[in-house]
Amino acid sequence: MLELINIKKSYFVGKIEIPALRGINLAFKENEFVAILGPSGCGKTTLLNIIGGLDRYTSGDLLIDGKSTKRFKEYEWDAYRNATIGFVFQNYNLINHLSVLDNVEMALRLSGVSPKERRERAIEVLNEVWLGDQLKKKPNQLSGGQMQRVAIARALVNNPKILLADEPTGALDSKTSKQIMELIKRISKDRLVIMVTHNQEIAETYSDRIIRLLDGQVIEDTIPTVLTPNQPKTEVKLINRKTSMSYFTALKTSFQNLLMKKWRTIITSLAGSIGIIGIALVLSLSSGMKKYVDKMQSDTLAGFPLMIDSVVYNYESYQLDLDRFKEFPDTKEIYPYDRQTSPIFHYNNINDAFLEYLAGLNKDWYNSISYQRALKINVIIKTANGGYLKVNSNSSYFNEIPDNQTFIESQYEKLEGNYPTEYNQVALIVDKRNRLDSQILRNFGFDEKEVYSFSDFLGKKFRVILNDDYYVKIGNQYVENTNLEEMYNNSAIELEIVGIYRIKQDATSEILSSGIGYTTKLTDYVLEDAQNSQIVLEQKNNPDRDVLTGQPILNEQKYQEIMRNLGGDATPTGIQIYPVSFEAKDSIKAYLDKYNVNKPKDEQIIYTDLAEMVSNAIALLINTITIILSAFAGISLVVSSIMIGIITFVSVIERTKEIGIMRSLGARKKDISRIFNAETIIIGFIAGVLGIVIAVILNFPINIIIKVLTDAEGFAQLPIISGLLLILLSTTLTLIAGLIPSRIAANKDPVIALRTE
Repeated sequence: MLELINIKKSYFVGKIEIPALRGINLAFKENEFVAILGPSGCGKTTLLNIIGGLDRYTSGDLLIDGKSTKRFKEYEWDAYRNATIGFVFQNYNLINHLSVLDNVEMALRLSGVSPKERRERAIEVLNEVWLGDQLKKKPNQLSGGQMQRVAIARALVNNPKILLADEPTGALDSKTSKQIMELIKRISKDRLVIMVTHNQEIAETYSDRIIRLLDGQVIEDTIPTVLTPNQPKTEVKLINRKTSMSYFTALKTSFQNLLMKKWRTIITSLAGSIGIIGIALVLSLSSGMKKYVDKMQSDTLAGFPLMIDSVVYNYESYQLDLDRFKEFPDTKEIYPYDRQTSPIFHYNNINDAFLEYLAGLNKDWYNSISYQRALKINVIIKTANGGYLKVNSNSSYFNEIPDNQTFIESQYEKLEGNYPTEYNQVALIVDKRNRLDSQILRNFGFDEKEVYSFSDFLGKKFRVILNDDYYVKIGNQYVENTNLEEMYNNSAIELEIVGIYRIKQDATSEILSSGIGYTTKLTDYVLEDAQNSQIVLEQKNNPDRDVLTGQPILNEQKYQEIMRNLGGDATPTGIQIYPVSFEAKDSIKAYLDKYNVNKPKDEQIIYTDLAEMVSNAIALLINTITIILSAFAGISLVVSSIMIGIITFVSVIERTKEIGIMRSLGARKKDISRIFNAETIIIGFIAGVLGIVIAVILNFPINIIIKVLTDAEGFAQLPIISGLLLILLSTTLTLIAGLIPSRIAANKDPVIALRTE
C-alpha cells in the first residue's frame, strides 16, 4: 500500500546542508500497527510528516498503491492529506474556539460533505471514542485523554487509509495512555497505523511491527516488508477528491474566533467605523442640502421662468469654436475673427411659425406666458407744479404684468384699490417693506419726502403718447417731438394707478419688479396703433434707410430692431413661460425640444432655465464640498483599514498553530487565505454597520440644531443606498487591507506552524 524508496530529506541553514533522512526504504501493508522508535533528532517526526504529505522529500519517491507522488501538485497533496491521511498529535492540536463537534467536522467540511451527513458522521465517530455527550464543549473544557480522543475522532471521521500518530500518549498519564493505545490498537485492525514514540514498552505491547531509526537511517525492522526492485513504478497521479473550504465555513470559523475575542473585535470595529461615520455624516448633510435646493428650485419656479430671448449666450458652441485654434501659437499667421458671427451668441428666430407652435402648449403646464417686446412706450407725466416730464419707459420699474390675474394674485396681495384689467389701468408694486425706489418717485414727478400714503398714488394719472404725436418729420427724417405739453394734451392714452400690490409673505418668489405694472392690453393697443403710424409706414417703404437717423441699414437684423422699437413689428424679442410645477417645467422643455428636431442649428430655439442654472451651480458647489469633506473623512477610513490589516496580521501570528492544523487536515493555501479574508470581511462589515448606525443616531441632534438655526426640518438624512454602499466600502477596504496578512498565513510552512505554541 505504502512504499518509501530511497527517501532523503535535508534542511538548509544558509548554505549548510543538514541531512534528516538518509535513504529510507520501507514498505507498509494495508492493515498493520507500526511503531517507529528512536532517540530525539533521529528523523522520526520528519519521516511521519513526509508520509503524511506535510513535508516534501528531497529525493527518492513515495508510492501509494503503486502510484508515484513525485509530480504531485500542491492541491493534490492537500487532497491526499484530507482523504488518505489522519493525523493524531502529541499535543492534540485542536482548534480552541471551535466546539468538539466542529473540530471533528472540519475535515468533512474540507471534503465538501453536506451539513446533514457531516453532522451524522461526526457524531457517529465521537460515539465510537465515547464522547457522544461532549459535542458542544470547547477543547479547554475537556481532560487530556478526552482531547486526544477528539483528535482521534477527527483523524478517523474521513475514514482515511492511513492513521499517523505522533507521540499520542506523550502528554497523558499511564492510565489514560493505556486507554488511548487500546483505542488505536482497535483502529489498526482495518487500516494502516504508523505511530512515532519514545516509549519502547508501549511499542512492544501494542504494535505489530517496530522500526528503529538512528541518524536518519533504519537500523532495525522487526517485520520487514520485502520490496520488489523490478516492479515497474507507474507515474499515474493518485486520484483524490479535491478539497475546498466553502465561504460559509470560512466565515463561520472566523466568526467563532472573533467571538472568543469579542472585546478586541468590538474595539477594532469601532475604530474602523470612525471613517464611515465621517463620510456618512457628510453624505447626510449633502443629501439634505440637495433636497433643500431641489425644494427651493420647486418653490421658486414662478420667479425663474423658462426664458426664450432673441439673443442667447451659447458657451458650448463658443468653446468648440475656440478649440479650433491653438492658444499662444508659434506660427506667423493671423486668423480673421468676426465677433458678430461668433458662435458665442445664438440668435433665436422667434417667428410666426414658432409662436404658432408655442400656442399649442398645454395650458395645464403653465401659469402664464409673458411676451417681451422692444416696443418703446412713450410716457409723459404732469408734475405737481404744472410742468411736464418725459418718463424713461424702458427702465426696470415700468413693466408689463403677465396676463394671468389668478396667478399674479396668488403671489401678490392687494393693499389698496383694484387689479388693473383695462388697457388704461396700471398697478403700483411696492416691495415687502412697502418701499419704492426714489428713482421711481423722481421719474413720476413725486416730491421726495419721508412717508407717503396710499392715497398719494391711487388715482395718479400719466399719459402714453402714440407714434404720430411723438415723432415729427423734418425733411427726410423723423425726430422726437419736444413739445411735451402739446403731446400730453392731444389724443394721448391716459393711464391711471388703480391698485397697490405687495408680495405675499408665503409667496414662492417675486415675479414683478417694484414700480409701475401695466397690462398686455396696453401693449396690444399701442402696437395696433403703431402699425398704421406715419413713421412705421415710411420705414416700411424705405427698408434700406433708418428714418430716425438717416443712416443706411446694413442688414435685416438691424431693420427688424428698428421696426420692433417703433411698433411696426409685433414679434416678441423675449418670452417668459411660468410653469405650474417642477414636473410641468420638464414637460414644457420636452415640448420646446421637440420643435428643434430636424432643424438646422441656426433655426433652433434655445431656452434658458434659470432655476436649473442656479440649482446646478449650487449642486456643483455642494458636490465639491462633499468630495473634499469625504476625502478628509476617507483618510481616517484608510488609516482604520490599515489598522485592521495590522490586527489581522497579529491574528495570523496568534493562530499560526491553527493554520498548521488546517493544513494537516487537507486545507489548501487558498482556504487559509479565505479564513483570514473572511475575518477581515466580518470586521469590515461590523465596522460599516456600526458607522451607519452611529451616524444615523448623530443625525437626530444635528437635525435639531439645524432646525433651530434655519427652520429646515429633517435636514440631515442618509440615503439608504448610500448607507449600503458605505458598508460595502468598509468591507472592501478591510478585505484589501487583510490581503497581505492572509497571504502570509497561506504561505506558512505547515510543519513549522504545527510546532508553534
